[in-house]
Amino acid sequence: MATRTMQAARCPTDELSLTNCAVVSEKDLQSGQHVTVRTTPTHKFVFTVKGHHSVLPGTIAFSLPQRKWAGLSIGQEIEVSNYNFDKSRQCIGAMTIEIDFLQKKSTDSSPYDSDKMAAEFIQHFNNQSFSVGQQLVFSFCDKLFGLLIKDIEAMDSSILKGEPASGKKQKIEVGLLVGNSQVIFEKSESSSLTLVGKAKTKEARQTIINPDWNFEKMGIGGLDKEFSDIFRRAFASRVFPPDIVEQMGCKHVKGILLFGPPGCGKTLMARQIGKMLNAREPKIVNGPEILNKYVGESEANIRKLFADAEEEQKRLGANSGLHIIIFDELDAICKQRGTGASSTGVHDTVVNQLLSKIDGVEQLNNILVIGMTNRPDLIDEALMRPGRFEVKMEIGLPDEKGRVQILNIHTAKMREFKLLASDVDVKELAAETKNYSGAELEGLVRAAQSTAMNRHIKATSTVEVDMERAEKLQVTRTDFMASLNNDIKPAFGTNQEDYSSYIMNGIIKWGDPVTRVLEDGELLVQQTKNSDRTPLVSVLLEGPPHSGKTALAAKISEDSQFPFIKICSPDKMIGHSEISKCQAIKKIFDDAYKSQLSCVVVDDIERLLDYVPIGPRFSNLVLQALLVLLKKTPPHGRKLLIIGTTSRKDVLQEMEMLDAFSTTIHVQNISSGDHLVEALELLGSFTDAERTTIAQHVKGKRVWIGIKKLLMLIEMSLQMDQEYRVSKFLSLLKDEGADRGFFE
Repeated sequence: MATRTMQAARCPTDELSLTNCAVVSEKDLQSGQHVTVRTTPTHKFVFTVKGHHSVLPGTIAFSLPQRKWAGLSIGQEIEVSNYNFDKSRQCIGAMTIEIDFLQKKSTDSSPYDSDKMAAEFIQHFNNQSFSVGQQLVFSFCDKLFGLLIKDIEAMDSSILKGEPASGKKQKIEVGLLVGNSQVIFEKSESSSLTLVGKAKTKEARQTIINPDWNFEKMGIGGLDKEFSDIFRRAFASRVFPPDIVEQMGCKHVKGILLFGPPGCGKTLMARQIGKMLNAREPKIVNGPEILNKYVGESEANIRKLFADAEEEQKRLGANSGLHIIIFDELDAICKQRGTGASSTGVHDTVVNQLLSKIDGVEQLNNILVIGMTNRPDLIDEALMRPGRFEVKMEIGLPDEKGRVQILNIHTAKMREFKLLASDVDVKELAAETKNYSGAELEGLVRAAQSTAMNRHIKATSTVEVDMERAEKLQVTRTDFMASLNNDIKPAFGTNQEDYSSYIMNGIIKWGDPVTRVLEDGELLVQQTKNSDRTPLVSVLLEGPPHSGKTALAAKISEDSQFPFIKICSPDKMIGHSEISKCQAIKKIFDDAYKSQLSCVVVDDIERLLDYVPIGPRFSNLVLQALLVLLKKTPPHGRKLLIIGTTSRKDVLQEMEMLDAFSTTIHVQNISSGDHLVEALELLGSFTDAERTTIAQHVKGKRVWIGIKKLLMLIEMSLQMDQEYRVSKFLSLLKDEGADRGFFE
C-alpha cells in the first residue's frame, strides 16, 4: 500500500488493547500486516495491525499505552505506510523488557514465574513488531502488567541457515518476535513485583537450538550423527519464523520413533531432546502405565496426555508452544491390531485413540511425540506412516569414537578430583570394548570403581576402611582390565567361553590340508571386512566326523577379531520344539545384524536339523529357516560372515542347502603315516624313542583318523605302563582303521 493519511482513534475494546496491535477496518488493511505510522516528519513508529469490524474505514485505533508511546491524540491525522521486515537481520534474538504492575493498588507479593511469563508472552505476541521504548499492557495470571521494551538484539542469522552460531551480537531498534526469540524480564526499580525463574537473566537460548550443540555436556556420547539427523528432520522447521514455514506449506514432524538394542541411550536421548528445545518439560509416559483394566480408562489416559496441547491450540492457534510427549516401551501399548488374544481388544482401541490424536481429523500442530522401543517389529504399521511416527531413527551400538565420548562422560568426575590414575587410557579402553552399549560402559566404570574401593577395605572380622590408604584412592588401568575380563560382558558381543571350549587343545597343524583351511578362512574374513559388494559371505566346512571342523571354524572366527561372534550350536537347543529352535536361531542372526561386523558359526547343521538316516527324518521348519537366514543380506552398512560345519555333505546336497553357501571347504582326516608322525610330534605326548618306534610302524602306510580321535587314542594309551604304551597305541590305531581297510 502507498502512504495514506488516516485518523487516530481510541481502541474499541479492552480485549483488543491487550493484543498490542493497532486496530483497523478490515477494508483498509489485513490482520498481521506491519505498518509505519509517521506522526511528525521526524517521528515514525512501527505497529502490527489487526482488523476489526467495529473500526471505521480510514481510521486506525490505538490503546492508551500506544498513544502515550507515540505521542498521539485522538482525531490526529497521521501518515500510514507498509513496513516489511528483513527476516535475515530483523528477527529478535533477545529482548529485555522492564515490567511492573499496571495499577499500583493491585500489587501482591506472590512470586511470578518469569519462564512461564516469557513463554506466554511469545505465544501471545508471536510475529508482531516491537521497538525500543515501546509501552504495552500484558495480561498474565489474571493480573495486568505494564511493560516497557528496553533493549533488542537481532537473532544470529547463521542459526536460521542451520549453521553454528557466530556469536556476534547486534542491537536493533525494531524487530520481529519469533517462536524461538528469548524474552528477559527485569522488574522496574521501584516495583514490589517478585520474579522467579531463568528469564530474569540473559542466556544464549539460540545456541540451544543449534545443530552443533555439544551433547557431551548433556551426558550423551556417541550419538552426534543421530542427533543432527533428528534435528534436521524434526526441529529445523520449528526454528524458522512461522510465516516462512507457512509460505513453504511445510508441516512440522509430529512423531519420532527411536529403536535399537537395550542400553544404547534411547530414553536418555528423548529426555535431553526436551531440554535442548525451548519447550515445556516433556511428559514422560511408560507404555504399561497407560493400560487399565476398566473399559475406556486406557483411552481416557491417552486423551489426558494431549488435553493441554489441545486447549492451548484452541486458545493461541499457531502461536502455541511445543508440547513433547515421550512414550517409553511403546510396543507395550501399540502392538499390531487384531493380534491380541484377549476378547476385550483393549490394545486395539488404545492404538486407535493414539492414531486419531497424533494425526486425526482435528489434527494438532503443537505436539511432538517421541516413541521408544527395542522391538519395532511389534508396532502397528499405521503408526509408522508419514504424519505420525515418520522419523525412524536407529540408536545402535556406539562405535569406537562414541565409546571414547561415553567413557569420558563417566570418568569426568574422577578426573576432576584426581581419582583416575594416569595409566588409564580411555582410547585403549574404547578399543577393548567392542560391542559394548552405553549402559554396559557405565557398568564397566562402576565395576572398576568398586574394584579400586575393595583394595582399601581391611580384611578383618569386621569390614573396615583403611582411612590412611583411602585418602590416596585411585582407579587404575588394572582395575578397568579386571572388570573388563571378569565383571561386565557385552550382551551383543563375543562370548569368550563359548568358543574357547571348542579350541581347548589348540589347533594342530599336522600338514598342508589344515594350513589350507585356515588360509582360505582368513581370505573369507578379509573379503567380509573389505568388500562392499559382498556384505554376506557364507562358507561350509565339511568333512568326516572328528576331523576338527568345529575347532577350525572357532579358530577362524576368533582370529577374525570381529566385534560380534556367536556360535549357534545344537547343544544349546536340547529339548527345544521346532518353533522355539527357529526363534533361537533367528535371534542369533538378528543380534548379529546390530553389529557392524559379525561372524556366526552354525555348528553341526545336521544335528540342528534333527536329521537321522533311519526313516529318513529331519525338521523341515528349521531347514527352511536356515535357508532363508543363510541367504538374507544384512542391513545397509553391516557385514556378516557365516561359517557352517557338517559331517554329512551328501545330506545337505539332497536338501538343496549346499547352494545357500557361497563356498565349501573340505576338512580331511589324517590319511598318511607321515602326517600322523607330524601330529604326534606337535602333540608331544610320547617320548622321542616312542615316536621313532611308532614312525617305523606307520611309515608309508595309509591311515584314516580324525585329529579328535587321535587325541583320544593317545590319552588312552598314556594310561598304560611305560613299556606297553606304544604297542597299545598301535593296536588301537589298527582297530580304528581296520573296518575301513586302512593301516595295511
